[in-house]
Amino acid sequence: MNNGNILLDVQDLYAGYQKLDILKGVNLQVNTGEIVCVIGPNGAGKSTVFKAVYGFIDIRKGRALFDGSDVTDYRPQDMLRAGVSIVPQLRSVFPQMTVEENLEMGMYLEKENKQVRKRIDEIFDLFPRLAERKKQKAGTMSGGEQRMLEIGRALMYRPKLLLMDEPSAGLAPLITKMIFEQIENLNRELGLTVLMIEQNARQGLEISDQGYVLQLGKNSFMGPSKDLLDNPEVRSAFLGG
Repeated sequence: MNNGNILLDVQDLYAGYQKLDILKGVNLQVNTGEIVCVIGPNGAGKSTVFKAVYGFIDIRKGRALFDGSDVTDYRPQDMLRAGVSIVPQLRSVFPQMTVEENLEMGMYLEKENKQVRKRIDEIFDLFPRLAERKKQKAGTMSGGEQRMLEIGRALMYRPKLLLMDEPSAGLAPLITKMIFEQIENLNRELGLTVLMIEQNARQGLEISDQGYVLQLGKNSFMGPSKDLLDNPEVRSAFLGG
């Protein structure tokens, strides 16, 4: 799904840690309604792009535009208010809290309890398995269920854009397939725009509209995912032949 409007526009991005730039002029665009996948080798700067865009680290040069506004200097809570949520790579559930309590944490900026309750009910409609386990402590759930909970929590604010950092990390192939199907369903049924980093490059490109390949902090290849899947250089270097 793609209505042609640029939702996220990352222009000539330089960012990194201490005095070292990991990103060296990265450009990236996400249109409303798309799934966009970023792939590349370890150390290419994929997660650094997310950290810079979401305000976890400073952008040294270049800028990021979201929904027509300059968000270059935004912090994470500013991005959340603007309509961007993130599902981090590492497990981020609160293990001693119940599923319901974890979802409540997804709306920590919201003071109206009725609104929080309404959103939790909507998430339970989207993910019946979470509804079945609403009183269960998150730490006792399987890896796939925890990932589902993280996605549900990220959707609590009804984001315009969902950032997902390696959604398949640490999951068995069958669970990975289920998570990718959920991402496709959210995109198709809710019109959710998704920008994801994926270690499983082939599967990530197969469910996405557009793809970007990063190497050494720079754009290497970009274009429709189908074209990248058919590109001999991309296939040889990143897709196992």
